Amino acid sequence: MTTAIVVGAGPNGLTAAAVLARAGLDVTVHERLPYPGGAASSGPLLGDGTIVDLGSASHPFGAGSPAFRSLGVDQHVEWLHAADPLAHPLPDGSAAFLHRDAEATARQLGVDRRAWLRLHAPATESPYDTVEAVMGPLVRIPEHPLLLARLGLRGAWPALPLARTVFRSGAAQALFGGQATHATLPLTHLMTSAFGIAFGGVGHTIGWPFAKGGSQAVADALVRVVEAHGGRVELGSEITDLADLPPADLVLLDTTPTQTLALAGGRLDRAYARRIRGWDYGPAVSKVDYLLDGPVPWLDARVEGAGTVHVVGRIEEIQEAEAAVAAGRLPERPFVLVCQPSAADPSRAPDGQHILWTYAHVPFGWPGDARSAIEAQIERFAPGFRDRIVRAVSTPPAALEAWNPNLVGGAIGGGSLAGLQQLARPLLAHPYRAGTGLYVCSSSTPPGGGVHGMSGWHAAHAALRDLGVREG
Repeated sequence: MTTAIVVGAGPNGLTAAAVLARAGLDVTVHERLPYPGGAASSGPLLGDGTIVDLGSASHPFGAGSPAFRSLGVDQHVEWLHAADPLAHPLPDGSAAFLHRDAEATARQLGVDRRAWLRLHAPATESPYDTVEAVMGPLVRIPEHPLLLARLGLRGAWPALPLARTVFRSGAAQALFGGQATHATLPLTHLMTSAFGIAFGGVGHTIGWPFAKGGSQAVADALVRVVEAHGGRVELGSEITDLADLPPADLVLLDTTPTQTLALAGGRLDRAYARRIRGWDYGPAVSKVDYLLDGPVPWLDARVEGAGTVHVVGRIEEIQEAEAAVAAGRLPERPFVLVCQPSAADPSRAPDGQHILWTYAHVPFGWPGDARSAIEAQIERFAPGFRDRIVRAVSTPPAALEAWNPNLVGGAIGGGSLAGLQQLARPLLAHPYRAGTGLYVCSSSTPPGGGVHGMSGWHAAHAALRDLGVREG
């Protein structure tokens, strides 16, 4: 029987393992931690009775993932939705909202109603096709070429000039700019509009849901799929050198370039090794989790019902913050992403209490703790927030990397999307094949970061094609 070893039990590693096991291979997954999930794991970080997502929290592309749908992950995961996927508080005390309804979103934007609908139309009209179209390597025959072309025409623009050209109101500009900031780039970079359109369009339809019981539910579901097809997941099994592994026909690494170089050494193809030695991880995040004695006292009370909140203000403030981070400086008012899982899943905290999951964009490897900056930003739009805090746990960049070595320097996306790394991740023609029988399936390969399993899906299928094995 053909054998495969996967190093790393994050969503991508587990997805790859599930695909290979379903194709009839003898698969073993090695995970250094005593639980699966990588950056999609959860635990009682804030005390008994709490469920805190230790890494990622809301999952717009997980709920729409072609890989997860094919593997039957949705049979084991219940996706829970807050009243609105996203809120964006504004300096005047009001807020703009991304609703799970394109018309409702556009209607609140007044003069920008038609412009909002036109811009997001491709992703809104075909959300699942959009996820599939944008979640693969560039060098392939696309399943939806016309949709990809429509997205490309709009998405190629930098988000800041596009928003200023298309929208007349500050509310529409800020809402779109916040969506685009999921690229973790200044909004003057090419292709940042693609993130705004995709996140907005998917939010209109699929939503930005949470997994019931925490993101750990996604990893646990993938483990069940692997095991149902005869694979094994060995926890607490740290691999530091591929030479320590038994012989296998395939080895897949759910690791970013730093770990890949350390593990694989001379097994890497020269071109692959040369490319990843100069890998740019991009900006980092500094995370803080809160247990509150009640909901956040937002100036606009409707924000309480949003699953995700972009806390930064006007689009100009977004650009100023992201430009400072890209230049290696901590902005006075950073972009703060807030998730309110209790708005969708009350089981995350004891009765009457709420979990608040937050991070701020900070420079790569920044040595500080962003808690004070995060709280100052939230207080701008929710005076009295600090009075609600029962407990808080800060996880700055160094602590993130110590917990999960893939989060190098506190960077969560597997590598910057600036410049060539958006196109060649790490190589354009063969992004997953790192050497003879050796593949990389992490977020450092297309399509990049997020809990969707698509990097693992594509890597596993590339490996099966090289073996001459067909798998659906």
